Amino acid sequence: MSLRINDIAPDFTAETTQGTIHFHDWIGSGWAVLFSHPKNFTPVCTTELGAMAGLEGEFRKRGVKIIGISVDPVESHGKWKDDIKTATGFDVEYPLIGDRDLKIAKLYDMLPAGAGESSEGRTPADNATVRSVYVIGPDKKIKLILTYPMTTGRNFNEILRAIDSIQLTAKHQVATPANWQQGEDVIITAAVSNEDAITRFGSFDTVLPYLRKTKQPTA
Repeated sequence: MSLRINDIAPDFTAETTQGTIHFHDWIGSGWAVLFSHPKNFTPVCTTELGAMAGLEGEFRKRGVKIIGISVDPVESHGKWKDDIKTATGFDVEYPLIGDRDLKIAKLYDMLPAGAGESSEGRTPADNATVRSVYVIGPDKKIKLILTYPMTTGRNFNEILRAIDSIQLTAKHQVATPANWQQGEDVIITAAVSNEDAITRFGSFDTVLPYLRKTKQPTA
């Protein structure tokens, strides 16, 4: 069965560029982003891992750890880091999982079950579904799932934006509208009455009977 939002993120033990990890223990009490790429030493993936390295500080500000994964061996990850630095200017300091036996990729629906049992001889095309993103909360539940095609590099600023929304709406009874950015007005959820909304938010604008907007809560 496919993973869905609010499922518990499957736990696993894996070898990484920073040693062996137990995933749930590695996440600890914070948030995590697990993101995969099809193959080392390929152009789109090189730009993606560099972009993520450049944003690592922004994720850290939000209490979010980041970890990458592909079916390449850990040794290959280590050699690739120099190319990523050359192409993007950023050092990859977050861990990268080497999933040579495809167990984690299959566990997270990044590859079909019939994809074989080893990364040996695989090409980027064989790994076409492995450009996935999972945002996982402190409760170890999946909060967001994204999968991109081979030819489309991801917008990691959008992932930060989504995390801002997820963290805000987990704390307050609000939702965020299309294209919302940090600091902009939010939507009051239907579970909050008008009277309670005044108590909680001070004031709000009624755009439609079912669409009420207010300033982003700061507390």
